[in-house]
Amino acid sequence: MEWEKLLSDKRVSAFFVEPEPREKNNRTEFERDYDRAIFSTPVRRMHDKAQVFPLEPNDSVRTRLTHSLEVSTVARDMARVIGSWLDKDKKEIDEKQAKAIESIAATCGLIHDLGNPPFGHAGEEAIAEWFKEKNKQGDFLVFSNAGNRKKQLRNDFLKFEGNAQTLRLVSKLQILSDLYGLNFTCATMSAACKYMASSDTIDKNYHEKKKVGYFASEELIIDLVRNETGTGESKNPITFIVEAVDDIVFSVVDLEDGVKKGVVDWKMLEKLLRDYSEGNNEILEACFERAEKLVAKDPLVKLKGKSRDEAMAQAFRVWAIGESVYAAIETFKEKYEDIMNGDYHNELFEDSKARSLIKACKEVGVNHVYCVEQVVKKEVMARRVIHDLMDIFWKGASKKQDERTRFEKGIYNLMSENYRTVFERITDLPAPLPKYSDVYNKSRGNEKLPENYCCMQLVTDYICGMTDTFACTLHRQLTNG
Repeated sequence: MEWEKLLSDKRVSAFFVEPEPREKNNRTEFERDYDRAIFSTPVRRMHDKAQVFPLEPNDSVRTRLTHSLEVSTVARDMARVIGSWLDKDKKEIDEKQAKAIESIAATCGLIHDLGNPPFGHAGEEAIAEWFKEKNKQGDFLVFSNAGNRKKQLRNDFLKFEGNAQTLRLVSKLQILSDLYGLNFTCATMSAACKYMASSDTIDKNYHEKKKVGYFASEELIIDLVRNETGTGESKNPITFIVEAVDDIVFSVVDLEDGVKKGVVDWKMLEKLLRDYSEGNNEILEACFERAEKLVAKDPLVKLKGKSRDEAMAQAFRVWAIGESVYAAIETFKEKYEDIMNGDYHNELFEDSKARSLIKACKEVGVNHVYCVEQVVKKEVMARRVIHDLMDIFWKGASKKQDERTRFEKGIYNLMSENYRTVFERITDLPAPLPKYSDVYNKSRGNEKLPENYCCMQLVTDYICGMTDTFACTLHRQLTNG
């Protein structure tokens, strides 16, 4: 891979229509990507989507939005260090390109959870479960005239993935004046691809292919972007940065929220982290020591009880994230040649000195935070809400317009007009311009999608766009009056 191609500022729409002359603007194209994202409706909706605790009344506990803003900030900072290294030490890019890497990392950090349905990963699992249950009843996921894509079309739903929904959202669903979504640059779209596999080519032996990276509906756009940026099926180097930051940030801050919620206290958390750290305590102990010094810095401030626990958790978060990001940066430098050649198939933190720390944080989260009664109860509720809503809206989406009853038309019209517009105009999308015909002709994405596949996507699009509160309120209105 080459940075000149990786940092392509061509927008997705330019594959399909000749771009108009660009207006003079003080912002770079990559800064404009960030601005388009931060002002978008889906980003605002994340304020009412769960990070760990659904429908959380405590405003100081993180939501998807606050988590995404934190990831965006740390990703920008990590990218700044790496960009400076590539500019000043490696001499592979210039200062302008280094700034571009920062902006792209910040945007991808902001949108990395954008496609996730309400109720976090429980909602993601609930959507896949709904399709699995429907499929048990007969030929629900049978697609006619699908050729060699039948497995892919089926698995898009059976292995439903929020990361793939993010790419769909930013490339199609966020409508302003056309059907190109937020119309990001190719560089940002490429870096936003966390997983590289279609749903029928998942390979658990490679980290970048262990989950669905994109749906059949976006395959053509992905192929065009890959060709433009020169990544092929390899992961974009900037993606490694954002992915590492996401892993580091969520694993640490979820514990801080656990303390805030009273799920664990500091003394318990300290012991658990030592127990799970696999005997490699150097970075962990340094974080504990620095946190202790920070909280005890002012002798006039003597915190006790829960206030001290929360202060210790916050101070630990500062040092744990800082040390882990530094370790990930060093790993990026060590693995740089492999990354650029597409030969690196692991996560940066896994090969870093902070591996033990982050894995310990994740183990504590799984075994002592995510499994607490209040989270489990709301996950059960989430499944019920999503399954019921999908049952209801499938009645409105599953039939052709002239075959719907008055009742079914009413249900159909309850769904978002944005998503209905994409559904109704899916055949209006033009083929790429002739200069991209080679990619178009080789891509499976040039094949027309079966109508029932599009109907299913209409329902998942609408469900994924809901906030936690909206989903619960709508469910109550439609089931209990």
